[in-house]
Order: sequence, then C-alpha cells, then structure tokens
Amino acid sequence: QESLIALALSTAQGFVWAGKPLEAIPAALQALRFSSRLFGSGSVQLVPIYLLLAEASTGTGHLRQAAKYLSQAQWIVLQTPDCSAALQSKLHRGLGLFSIAEGNLDQALYHLANDVYLATAEFGLNSVEASGGYLNMANIFFHQNKMDAANSLYTEV
Repeated sequence: QESLIALALSTAQGFVWAGKPLEAIPAALQALRFSSRLFGSGSVQLVPIYLLLAEASTGTGHLRQAAKYLSQAQWIVLQTPDCSAALQSKLHRGLGLFSIAEGNLDQALYHLANDVYLATAEFGLNSVEASGGYLNMANIFFHQNKMDAANSLYTEV
C-alpha cells in the first residue's frame, strides 16, 4: 500500500510541476485516501499530501478548498509536538504561497520568513531547501518595488 501511496503522490506532484493542477487532484486524493487508511486521519504523514492538494487547488483557482487543505495540514502539525522543522517549513511555504494567491503579501512574507527560518534550522544556512522561501520573498519585494530587499534575497538564492 505504501508503494501505491508513493506512486499516486509522485503522479500528482508531476502534474503540479507540469502546470496541470487540475489533473493532479485525483491522484493526490487517492494518495490521501490510502494514507488515511494506513496511517490514520490525524497522521503527520498526511501533511505533504494536504499541502500538495492545497497547491493544486490554488492553481485551479479554488482558494476556499485550498484553505481547507491548509487548515487540515496546520492542525495536524499543531497536534504533533515532535513535528520536524522540515515539515513545518513546508507548511509555512504552502501558507505563504496561498497568501500570495490571495493577495495578502504581508501574511505571505510572514510565512515565507518562517519557512526560511525553519529550513535553515533543519538543513543549514546555505541549504537548497531554504532557497524557495528566499526566492518567493524576493519576488514579493520586487513586485513592491523594494529593490534593495529583493536583490539581497535574490543573492541568497
């Protein structure tokens, strides 16, 4: 069953990366169903799937549904005292990207800063895992015409 979960999740992620979020949703939902049965509905193993579903839903313009998936992921993380900084980082990245989609750039910067902090805590200052947070923050500052901050963050990437 874990192989089926991995296959469904990989398929969904491939569709998201290919810019086909609508096609990703059925595969991600299948991964969620299998994972819920195998690990339980409140398991931390579901968080990456909820984050992928949120990303796909955001990509299709279904922000309300994306918010529900992000809430589920956030709830599980909050209920898991030993949740890794890496997974918390991914959650904040998802929340940051969702905030960008909503147009709430201050909230996005907050979550992306947490993403970078947690990624560097887990993987180190020059980790590739932190680069996505830096890049997204730089893009926000660029669009706000805050070029010094944007260029500084682009340098980090």
